Amino acid sequence: MTAKVAIIGGTGYGGAELIRRLLVHPGAELVRVTAADNIGKRLGDVHFNLEGCSELRYEQMPVEEAVAGVDVAFLALPHKISAHEAPRILERAPGIRLIDLSGDFRLRDLAAYETFYAKHPHPEYLGRFAYGLPELFREQILASRWIASPGCFATATILALAAAAKAGWLSGNVRVVGCTGSSGSGANPSLGTHHPLRSQNLKSYKVLNHQHVPEIVQALQDVAAHSSAFALDFVPISAPLARGILITAFLDVDAALTRDAVLEGYRRAFAGEPFVRVLDSRLPEVIGVAGTNYVEVGFELGAERGGRRPLVCMSALDNLVKGGAGQAIQSFNLIQGFEESTTLSDPGLWP
Repeated sequence: MTAKVAIIGGTGYGGAELIRRLLVHPGAELVRVTAADNIGKRLGDVHFNLEGCSELRYEQMPVEEAVAGVDVAFLALPHKISAHEAPRILERAPGIRLIDLSGDFRLRDLAAYETFYAKHPHPEYLGRFAYGLPELFREQILASRWIASPGCFATATILALAAAAKAGWLSGNVRVVGCTGSSGSGANPSLGTHHPLRSQNLKSYKVLNHQHVPEIVQALQDVAAHSSAFALDFVPISAPLARGILITAFLDVDAALTRDAVLEGYRRAFAGEPFVRVLDSRLPEVIGVAGTNYVEVGFELGAERGGRRPLVCMSALDNLVKGGAGQAIQSFNLIQGFEESTTLSDPGLWP
């Protein structure tokens, strides 16, 4: 059965990726795309890759009107805006399926949200959205009508560390460095995304204070083999590329742990997952997944030191696809009863 779909906020890079894949989805009819700017322009006038693909134009209207007659709505709005708009939609259309790509409904802990974002206008909705990471929370997604799609850094870090969490290897301080492309900063240019400053540069930002940290910890605790006390230290790095995230996470494990056991832990954690590539003979690279919904995960296990061994867990993904719109469509496929990989199984470009 075809679902009528609306995208609320479609002029950003995430919106472009949603539109691109939904236009060719056999189970979706994209009927409306709203925005706060570029009103009246055709989709291809804003996102040049969509030229000739649709006659839809950007519209501006209250969200209650935008979802009229719609089965599924994707909210591609900024953080703190969805917190106001999503409840208005759900009050007007309680039966609608809603997939929110912001951070406004991912966390269950109000204090954590208000520490990293702002005062939440509708805290009664926290904990009522399924966390939209299918590899770990597929059953919750299938049982829900409302999905909070994960952040890009969160997706990459959680999947890098999921095998360790499930095996009970997370303890103490887990230190993570994440390199990201400029498209994660949005479509509107800023000092941090200006090409002359970005293309020849590497820099850290939001050191130990990134807003995705609490959702990473929340998800890893949810899937951990046992209640383990671990702290996550996260350092994001702005990298000179347009798309992609590379995560490198460092933890210490028992010296008795072998490489074969770690590899088996990874394979067991992701058995049957269509979009996770567990690597053995090489390490994850952004170029292998850029433009796709796939994620590469891998590891290195170091030599014994004082009864412990360093384990380095890595992942690579495209921040706009698996880290954003593609993952949201993965959840859409699940809740609508479509094959999970519909419009998402295309390989990336090489090189």
